[in-house]
Amino acid sequence: MKNYKLKISYDGTRYYGWEHQPDKETIQGKLEMVLARMCGLDPDPSEFFGEDAPVEVIGAGRTDAGVHAKAMVANVMLETPLSCEEIRDYMNQYLPDDIAVTDVREAAERFHARYKAAGKTYQYTCFDGPVRPVFNRKYYTAMDKELDVEAMQQAAAYLIGEHDFKSFCGNPRMKKSTVRLVDSIEIRRSKGYVYFTFHGTGFLQNMVRILVGTLLEVGLHRMEPQQVAEILEAKDRKLAGPTAPAKGLCLEKVDY
Repeated sequence: MKNYKLKISYDGTRYYGWEHQPDKETIQGKLEMVLARMCGLDPDPSEFFGEDAPVEVIGAGRTDAGVHAKAMVANVMLETPLSCEEIRDYMNQYLPDDIAVTDVREAAERFHARYKAAGKTYQYTCFDGPVRPVFNRKYYTAMDKELDVEAMQQAAAYLIGEHDFKSFCGNPRMKKSTVRLVDSIEIRRSKGYVYFTFHGTGFLQNMVRILVGTLLEVGLHRMEPQQVAEILEAKDRKLAGPTAPAKGLCLEKVDY
């Protein structure tokens, strides 16, 4: 039994997120079923829950339904005679065409994709130009009005650093600490697109999408930049902006 590190790209449009769920299409579920068959198993999908699951793919994070990834990292314990390249090729042969394994390599026995992750980069994409692009419409959120990038940059400055991000957490019953470190937020415009790039040690449920939703309120002049500091201090989700649509969000990179 060896520990393997996987790098995975996926279009999350038709999936109910990363984490496997009963009777729903998920990224983790697709990966586990293919690997189980590769290892000579043909279990029922209902068996992939709990400690006795035949194969468990551990992701660096749990992306929401509809969210994409360019480089999700995962690890899995497997007993197989196949080489890393053969594992990659087998998976890509049997995975649907909206999921691709870009790299497979042996990892240390104690490597854990989630616990060992030191940071993550997410990018959110909006479009506020006059003519919406057709062919990548599944990967950006269209805006009806032009965004004030400078105002959003001013607002984002209040969010950088280690803070209690409870106001930006989508789980109202969160019992663990909501303190997180966000060390950079870049907002830039290019050819009608507005890109929000976040890097931090970790993010709460829906956190990036709520941060974007709040910054968009500033960009649309519905909120002043300094109000973001007040929302952060209040630790009250009801004061923050709406959760931005999932399709604009992509996990770009995981640091180790």
